[in-house]
Amino acid sequence: MSTTEAQLSHGDADVGGGVRLHYVEAGTGPLVVLLHGFPEFWYSWRHQIGPLAEAGYHVVAPDMRGYDLSDKPQGWRAYDATLLAGDIAGLIRSFGEQDAFVVGHDWGAAVAYAVATVHPDVVKRLAILNVPHTSRMLEGFRTLRQLRKSWYMFFFQIPRLPEYLIGRDDFSFAKRSLRSDSKKAFTDEDLERYVEAWSQPGALTGMINYYRAALRRSPRATLAQMRPIPAPTMVIWGMLDRHLGSELAEPAPEWVPNLRMERIPQATHWVQHDAPERVNELLIDFLGEADS
Repeated sequence: MSTTEAQLSHGDADVGGGVRLHYVEAGTGPLVVLLHGFPEFWYSWRHQIGPLAEAGYHVVAPDMRGYDLSDKPQGWRAYDATLLAGDIAGLIRSFGEQDAFVVGHDWGAAVAYAVATVHPDVVKRLAILNVPHTSRMLEGFRTLRQLRKSWYMFFFQIPRLPEYLIGRDDFSFAKRSLRSDSKKAFTDEDLERYVEAWSQPGALTGMINYYRAALRRSPRATLAQMRPIPAPTMVIWGMLDRHLGSELAEPAPEWVPNLRMERIPQATHWVQHDAPERVNELLIDFLGEADS
């Protein structure tokens, strides 16, 4: 079941550092934070919010910094992974909670990994959708196969040009890219909702700055911050992902020792849209294990 915007409560949270995040929420119970990826926003979780709320959780899906209605600090340095992780720890505490279940897809999954590494005390359980652990991503960048898949990350390092090309002609390039990845994941109505979010002042630059910050951080600095993740972790991977090789899906046990791996053969990178019922079933089962 999808959740319409009319069924949700909207709010804003001061997460520290002068940053305000917009979010939607539904349900009551233990806190579940859903983190979207590029180029989405809270609406990425339209198929998950309702079922998770009905399963007895307080579901919060923020627009991460730089996106849609959240604050958009200027400059790529404001999008370092440590700052992004701090936003989510601050969001959890803004609800009066000490910890939460954290679920992320794409860039949201990368941020979720960072939260569980930098602020392990705030993550009860971690669910990752179609993003490699940092160590695997660094391995991938040493292969020609993954470099070819990740060409756009390097293109995004160019100032202003990516914003122009993505935004021109009513975001036709972005809409075509999403549709070419998955024929069934995005309706015309969905894409119009995305265009509304992408059109917010400063949003395109904020979104792309995630990539600029990530590639300008040295691998040595990234490795120095890595720690084993203590939280029980589930990785859900759509095996038809054309952006990330499936060989990168499973994190190394020295970094993620308590792992459950779930592969969905007929889903693309947009796994929560392609296979919403299966993803919801897996999430509800995994989160419920905390009470067993």
